[in-house]
Amino acid sequence: MKPVLLIMAAGMGSRYGGLKQLDGVGPSGETIMDFSVYDAIESGFGEVVFVVRKKFQAEFEDKVASKYKNRVKYTIVTQEPDNLPSGFSPEVPREKPWGTGQAVLAAKDVISKPFAVINSDDFYGRESFRTIGAYLSNPDLKQGEFCMVGFYLNNTLSESGSVSRGICTTDQSGYLLKVEEHTNIRKEVSGILGVGMDGVEHILQPETYTSMNMWGFTLNYMIETEKQFVEFLTQNLNDPKKEFYVPSAVSRMIADNTASVKVLSTPSSWFGVTYKEDREKVVAKLRQMASEGVYPSPLF
Repeated sequence: MKPVLLIMAAGMGSRYGGLKQLDGVGPSGETIMDFSVYDAIESGFGEVVFVVRKKFQAEFEDKVASKYKNRVKYTIVTQEPDNLPSGFSPEVPREKPWGTGQAVLAAKDVISKPFAVINSDDFYGRESFRTIGAYLSNPDLKQGEFCMVGFYLNNTLSESGSVSRGICTTDQSGYLLKVEEHTNIRKEVSGILGVGMDGVEHILQPETYTSMNMWGFTLNYMIETEKQFVEFLTQNLNDPKKEFYVPSAVSRMIADNTASVKVLSTPSSWFGVTYKEDREKVVAKLRQMASEGVYPSPLF
């Protein structure tokens, strides 16, 4: 059974200054998503689901998704602030969606197999897809046996500004104990600093496992997180700044013993475009990979 790849592409890229999901950074104008889809196909994934905003769904279909139609089955779903469970209607206007947790739930009606979740604007590397694809293709995989590809924090920073990351704690067997979203992570003279969910700035270790939102889930993820989202909205419906994160939802399931998460290591290097200033380096890396024969050019 071939797993499904879910790509979260609804973010507007405010720090980057535009729709970075549609930015052609590859040697033949490919987006970072193109490389993820290519690597997923090469790694045995059988279907791709894209989560986008309604207002650029048509442009996304025309510029990005249509090129895959002869290579892999794909579905497009939308994430909007008002796409909420029955009975919830915020009194305070909200422009942004409710975060990555809501993004994954937007696809609950179109996914029927174990699935991986990634960001649209992050380059994860083919070995990462092979590793997570093999895990999700295991016929003995049981409900609640999740996984995550972990990257060292020091290898996920941007030289152009601060970033947000899920900082992970694991047990001795390599299973995730918790993941906590940190914001404003950057290198300073005193080390790597970041602000935790408690609002306090912490010193972070460079070789700490970091979640780059490359998760592997069984179908009960949707059932459990839908329950959590209802609880979240009950408490935060009228706070326009609150977001429902995938890492927080997973941490809750670990604490409730409804899921376990195996942290998978990868030799692949992560890189991404968070700021405009990151773009030139990404273009150079992808050009080098194409010249070395790692990728064909064009990809599709």
